[in-house]
Amino acid sequence: MTKLKPVLSLLIINLLSVITVFAQQPFVDGVWQTRLHRQDGADIVFNTEVKEENGRKVLYVLNAGDRLLVDDIQMEGDSIFIKMPFFDSEFRGAVQPGGEIKGLWIRHLANNDMSIPFTAIPGVKERFTQHQPAKGNVTGRWATYFKTPGKADSSFSVGEFKQQGNTVYGTFLTTTGDYRFLEGIMDGDTLKLSTFDGSHAYYFTARLTGDKTLENGVFYAGIGAAKETWTAQKDASAKLPDETTLTTIKPGESKLDFSFPDVNGKQVSISDARFKGKVVVITLMGSWCPNCMDETAYLSKWYEQNKQRGVEILGLAYERTTDFAKSQKALIAFMKRFNVQFPVLITGVTPTDPQKTEKTLPQLTGIKGYPTTLFVDKKGQVKEVHTGFSGPGTGEHYEQYQKDFNHLIDELLKEK
Repeated sequence: MTKLKPVLSLLIINLLSVITVFAQQPFVDGVWQTRLHRQDGADIVFNTEVKEENGRKVLYVLNAGDRLLVDDIQMEGDSIFIKMPFFDSEFRGAVQPGGEIKGLWIRHLANNDMSIPFTAIPGVKERFTQHQPAKGNVTGRWATYFKTPGKADSSFSVGEFKQQGNTVYGTFLTTTGDYRFLEGIMDGDTLKLSTFDGSHAYYFTARLTGDKTLENGVFYAGIGAAKETWTAQKDASAKLPDETTLTTIKPGESKLDFSFPDVNGKQVSISDARFKGKVVVITLMGSWCPNCMDETAYLSKWYEQNKQRGVEILGLAYERTTDFAKSQKALIAFMKRFNVQFPVLITGVTPTDPQKTEKTLPQLTGIKGYPTTLFVDKKGQVKEVHTGFSGPGTGEHYEQYQKDFNHLIDELLKEK
């Protein structure tokens, strides 16, 4: 028996080592499937990839061609805490005996927190279970109408999808931006699409009848019971209103007049010497806004490459709280992620304030959505106002936006 003691001790030590390693690193590398469990049973499903980078665990949220890096991951025993890089949301979970992680996705809003249960399953690469081969193809452009239960009016958007076999990618274009990267399948005659980025948590489903109609559609939006119905007709000519007509400069007005503190508390005015005689791009944005995230990523890189040409960019932030310290914290993290070198000012006005235009930019007819981008010439006059942003999830529309943006800047720089 005495000869077995060293062997038994060694086995115990090895077992403890395995348990310790597992407790420290509950995330196994590879693709995971995560399900947000709504009370109505309509799980919002998305995928992530976990990997080791520079000696630490990170994960990427996968949506079509987008890979959103999440690198704030803390592990304590069998508990795991994942803080999303934007939108003040996080996952808190515990590793289960089978390797799954269960817990809550929590959104920290201005005045309260909201949460929804989640389950993350390692090694599951599929987004949705394929029960039947695709019956039909949804590739194309769709005139789409969303309707909120209890309301008479419906909202118009344009769906754009590309289907390869059973797999579908796409987005919905709206007057205030796009729904970013949607990914899913055609399961028989049923379209299923979803996305998640820390703010958007969306699941769309509809039935394809014939080859030109999507009906019985339901749009499930995030935490809670929010959902809308939708229908769509294939229409190659479907388009949104001109983005330059939704918000305009008021008749008789031409110049802006504002002054707000930047994230360091320093007062900045559009009348400052820094902006005199330069073309100025002003983006109305918020750290809570996914489309603003896409625009900021574009503008930050563009500014770094073009600021020497006599162009300035200025952000006006409409945060979900009027508390300066809370807004400051959210915006500093937002700016750091995109290496923003242009000033971002805190308006102290929320996006839901019915007086937001009058309190910040009374020269405009009304702020309709975020982001909204103003183009100011060398004389300080507003030349164009664009509502919304077509981000990288929109494919050719994003490419066209970049061409139009650069063309407009070039024309404004040519002016004396």
